[in-house]
Amino acid sequence: MPVKIANEKTKTNLIAQWGLNLDEIEDLPERLTKFHQGYHAWMRTCTRDTSRFGLDYISGLLRMKTKRNINNIARTVGVPEQNMQQFISDSPWSGYDLISVLQQDISAHPQFQAESVLLIDESADEKAGEHSAGAGRQHNGRLGKIEMSQVGVFLSLTNSGYHNWIDGELYFPEKWFTDAYATKRKRIGLPPERSFATKLELALQMTKRAYENGVSFCAVDCDTLYGRSGEFRDELDQERFEYYADVPHNTQVYLAPPQIVYPLTKRGVPSKNHEVIGVAYTVAEVKAQPAIEWEHITLRPNERGMLQAKFARCRAWTVRDDGSLRPEWLLIRQTKQKTIYSLSNAPEDTPLWTMAQRKSQRYFIERSNQDAKSEFGWDEFQAIKYRAWVHHLALTIMANWFITETRLAWAQKYERDPDLLEKYETDVLPALSVANVRELLRATMPLPQLSPQQATELIVKHLDNRTRSRKSRLSKALSP
Repeated sequence: MPVKIANEKTKTNLIAQWGLNLDEIEDLPERLTKFHQGYHAWMRTCTRDTSRFGLDYISGLLRMKTKRNINNIARTVGVPEQNMQQFISDSPWSGYDLISVLQQDISAHPQFQAESVLLIDESADEKAGEHSAGAGRQHNGRLGKIEMSQVGVFLSLTNSGYHNWIDGELYFPEKWFTDAYATKRKRIGLPPERSFATKLELALQMTKRAYENGVSFCAVDCDTLYGRSGEFRDELDQERFEYYADVPHNTQVYLAPPQIVYPLTKRGVPSKNHEVIGVAYTVAEVKAQPAIEWEHITLRPNERGMLQAKFARCRAWTVRDDGSLRPEWLLIRQTKQKTIYSLSNAPEDTPLWTMAQRKSQRYFIERSNQDAKSEFGWDEFQAIKYRAWVHHLALTIMANWFITETRLAWAQKYERDPDLLEKYETDVLPALSVANVRELLRATMPLPQLSPQQATELIVKHLDNRTRSRKSRLSKALSP
């Protein structure tokens, strides 16, 4: 018995050493309930308080490991499927109003008050057909090809390794706004005021919306889909947003201001088309210029030690389609694996270290997108209506924020034992992950197990659905 007690004490001490507290962990269900209470007013309608379904839904997202679609979540948390379907797909509570409040709370947290970076990226999910809102044959970056997909454009806010989705917009291919798709638009409940917008336009709308909503950020990062557009960069510059926009290796720049001339036509009048007089370089060619000075910069700790890269920069001029010139920074990041070229409007007196740090935050939008899928079941979502997509987005951001806020609160409240650094012979300890908190939540809020009767009823329902589906397809095939 004394040996067992000693072992228990050792385990308790080890838990405390890592900045974990068993009482806090056991209170996770209550913490989730209180967290939800702060937002439940935004999930009500004029006639009904449906906010309880919101708690049930994020509880399912956080605790379930797979198959997190509406019906499975409802069955798992013990809510009638019809009620959950109505809450997600049809209930008129505003998903974007909830997102607006979440944005304000995330940005107001001390972690995101200074030097936060706003990240832009798109993410595609495979779909079986064009039944779902926005679905169509379009580029799927994850698959690297044109495929039947649903594509969203997302914003994430990051600071010192913490990151959280804060907004998203569903991209609709242009054909969705043709007369041929009028019935589909009505079926999915697309608002009549919605018109075609490119991914770049959606990204700009969300960036401006976040700023107007009080979200604090020092810079905006984006990949080549957005960065290669001079007009997109100009829009960010006009809003006085500092940007770090990746561009393709063959992007042309000038290392000195070129002349823009409009040659005379045969009639002696200036041509409408301009000519550029100057020496153009691709950004890849600039990298090889002998005048380029490189600096090794340590960016942040990672799983392999300290993340380092070589950086160089120079002033460069780019030419717009209308013949106007724009001075920008060309920032080059080089590692053993690849070279990344970015254009930036950072002030001329910005230190290279600052530019390198801000540019290198783009990694965390990839982490945000991956967490949304693997930890919150984003790619497991199945619904047809546009409103369902927006509601799912709002509740995913909410679930994400619950985890992020919990990690931040525990990190501040419970310090880790510095002796661990010596014990493991390392200079940095890994932070508590999203998956770690979800595992603790599952332990304190275990998922219910189906009884034999319930499991059998579920199988019968599944067989019934499959039979009805086959009958429907046969009827369509035989109809004239």
